[in-house]
Amino acid sequence: MTSAIVVGSGPNGLAAAVYLARAGVEVTVLEASSEVGGGTKSAEMMLPGLVHDLCSAVHPVAAASPFLRSLDLEAHGLRWCAPLVDCAHPLDDGTAAVLYRSVDQTAHGLGADGERWRRLFAALTDDLDALLSDVTQPLLRVPRHPLSAARFGAAAATPATVLGRLWRGEPARALWAGVAAHALHRLDRPMTSAVGLLILATGHVHGWVVAQGGSQAIADALAAELAAHGGRVETGVRVRSSAELPPTDLLLLDVSPAAAADILGDRLPARVARAYRRFRHGPAAFKVDFAVDGDVPWRAAAAADAGTVHLGGSAAEVFACELATHRGRMPERPFVLVGQQYRADPSRSAGTIHPLWSYAHVPHGYTGDATEAIVAQIERFAPGFRERIVGTAVRSTTEMAAHNPNHVGGDILGGASSPLQLLFRPRAAADPYFTGIAGTYLCSASTPPGAGAHGMCGANAATRALASLNIAPSV
Repeated sequence: MTSAIVVGSGPNGLAAAVYLARAGVEVTVLEASSEVGGGTKSAEMMLPGLVHDLCSAVHPVAAASPFLRSLDLEAHGLRWCAPLVDCAHPLDDGTAAVLYRSVDQTAHGLGADGERWRRLFAALTDDLDALLSDVTQPLLRVPRHPLSAARFGAAAATPATVLGRLWRGEPARALWAGVAAHALHRLDRPMTSAVGLLILATGHVHGWVVAQGGSQAIADALAAELAAHGGRVETGVRVRSSAELPPTDLLLLDVSPAAAADILGDRLPARVARAYRRFRHGPAAFKVDFAVDGDVPWRAAAAADAGTVHLGGSAAEVFACELATHRGRMPERPFVLVGQQYRADPSRSAGTIHPLWSYAHVPHGYTGDATEAIVAQIERFAPGFRERIVGTAVRSTTEMAAHNPNHVGGDILGGASSPLQLLFRPRAAADPYFTGIAGTYLCSASTPPGAGAHGMCGANAATRALASLNIAPSV
């Protein structure tokens, strides 16, 4: 029987393992931590019953994932929950730009800019499945649906600062800038609209949903699916060298490129080793979780109902913050993302105490403490917030990397979102997943299509691995 070892149990490692197991491969997943999940872990950090997501939290792209949707993960307990408002972007005048699942409802709230919003996103969402079948694969390939891919590609290649000029009013421009900032890269460069467009297109179809009970539910459902097909997970096993592993037909690594180079050592072709060690990581996340008594006192009413709140002020301010962090400077007012997952999933709260998830964009490897800057940004748009805090849990960039070694320097996206790395991720190759060693593949978020709990990096790598052995996939 064909055997496979997968190192790492983040959503990509588990997706790769499930893909292989469903094809009849005997799969073992090795995880260094005491539990599966990688970037999709949740925990009761401060109070019993108060559930916090430890990294990824809101999942429009995962809900749209071609691979995850091919599985019956609901049978293993995964439920998507949607808030009344997908995302709010408060402004200093007390108003907020508001993103809804509905393109029309969002457009209506943007006034004179609404028609341009409607035209752009209606075109991208009309046949989202066709679009995703292309954009969740390596970009350097002939698309299956050239018209939808070309429509997306033309907008995605545009710098986010330039695409933002489609809209005249500050609400629409700020709303776009906040979503584009998820790229964690300076936004005046080509290709920096790609991440924002993908998040918005998938969100306008599936919503900015959360997993009921916490993001851990995604990993747990994948692990249960793996077990249902005979695969197994061994936790508490840290792999430092491939020489430590038993013989196997396939080896898939859900790790960073540099970690893959360390694990594979001298077996790795020199050109691949050089590429992996040159792979660049981008700006970082400084994370603070809060326990809040009562709701956050947002000045903008829409923010109270929002699952996600973007705090960055005007579009110009957001663009300036992202440029500063890219250049290694800590902004006085960093761009902050706030997650109110309990708005969609009340089971995460403990009575009147609610979990509030947040992180600030900071320079790569930032060694300072951004806690006060995050609190000040929330207070800026929600006066009185400080008085409602009853607990905090801080995770610096160093601690982010210690918690998950794939978050090098606090980079939670698996690599810088520069134009070259979006095209050639993790290296320039016809098969970006192949390491150059027979049967050995990289399947982390450092491979196409990049970060997210969608599992497509793992599924794509597993597809190539099966093809190398002439084994037909089952999905």
